[in-house]
Amino acid sequence: MYSVPHLVLPQISDLHKLDVYVANGGYGQYRKAITMTTDAVIDEVKRSGLRGRGGACFSTGMKWSFMPKGNDKPKYLAINGDESEPGSFKDRQIFEYNPHQLIEGILIAGYAMGITKAFIYIRGEYHKWVRLMQEAVDEARNRGYIGDGMKQTFGGNYTLDIVVHKGAGAYICGEETALMNSLEGDRGYPRFKPPFPANKGLWGMPTTINNVETLATIPPILAIGPEAYSKIGAPKHPGTLLYGVSGHVNKPGVYELPSGTLLTDIIYKYCGGVPGNKKIKAIIPGGSSMPPLRGDEIEGVMMDNESLRAYNTYIGTGGIMVMDEDTNIPKVLLRISRFYHHESCGQCTPCREGNGWMEKILRRIVKGDATSHDLDVLFSVASNIEGNTICALGDAAAWPVKGFLTKFRSDFEACVKPTREFLSPNIAHGRRQSAETLIQSV
Repeated sequence: MYSVPHLVLPQISDLHKLDVYVANGGYGQYRKAITMTTDAVIDEVKRSGLRGRGGACFSTGMKWSFMPKGNDKPKYLAINGDESEPGSFKDRQIFEYNPHQLIEGILIAGYAMGITKAFIYIRGEYHKWVRLMQEAVDEARNRGYIGDGMKQTFGGNYTLDIVVHKGAGAYICGEETALMNSLEGDRGYPRFKPPFPANKGLWGMPTTINNVETLATIPPILAIGPEAYSKIGAPKHPGTLLYGVSGHVNKPGVYELPSGTLLTDIIYKYCGGVPGNKKIKAIIPGGSSMPPLRGDEIEGVMMDNESLRAYNTYIGTGGIMVMDEDTNIPKVLLRISRFYHHESCGQCTPCREGNGWMEKILRRIVKGDATSHDLDVLFSVASNIEGNTICALGDAAAWPVKGFLTKFRSDFEACVKPTREFLSPNIAHGRRQSAETLIQSV
């Protein structure tokens, strides 16, 4: 089953059913894990080089090692399936086609960190996938693969229960601390850090948050070994990735490929190229919050986080959004900015106010009512949001604005009027005289 890692490719019919999953080696890696020490399991994940698939690309094994040892207090695992980033639709494939591999990954993670309760937090609009994941969890619980029945099924004394939680329908709840607030029944406001979740998370207890794809990758790592896994794809960002490709391609969809796969191969080899053989104007490589690439710079670009950093962008969630030569870039950016303005939780002033300003300026640009000065103001507003908010939503809103303005400046200039003096000649003359007087007095 795991000769090569696979997460969602439909190589096995009905893999979402427990009997089929078990018949193909499912839950075997959890059985293997509980024969090892918890530190040994964490060490295997560290040596694999696995990095989080939710966008931050932090070492998964390292994150697990932050969980305090001992059983003096409850510890929790939160699985982030709040897939609300425009352009990202990979996690729902796991919910639908391979939910038991996710459950097995949760069991392994729970065992390694001494966790007895896990919450799968799924995007509120994912009605179908919430139901499918709940069905898989219920099936596993009824058959003794999770919950109290684990002692009889697997032996030993370790048990873990899993709760499927339907999200609040808010993008901000994909931020790990806002997700925890939402799970607790509060408004999805991000929290200040420190304290970090591993020290003070859900209900004030130690908590680890991992992405759905991250945990579904754990069983294959234990099956083929960390050394073999670390040799797949890009050395500094190893393994396979789920690339969700949308926009102007002939075959959009989710493709599981080694990290570091050429972007041009993904588009032309796997996705069948661009409709009408049109040229590519722009690509967002990792969901709408990532800075874009120009179509004339994608040759040789490899899809892993380290390679993309050389182009001042990031892998993010692996959501590749392709735009052909006829795309109206200012309209695209307005649509993106409108989303982040709508989804800002409003807790931080730079994000709450700045996103509104950016949307208003972009509306004027698209309508042809803006001046070239507005382009500079727009860039300035984005720069003042970036890095000045509690969570990364501010950066997510600012990066595409700065990226598109930098790489497609001429597209925006074509929509605006030249900056002109709006003051009456007398007022303007008076201000120039005042300025001259001030200069002379210095």
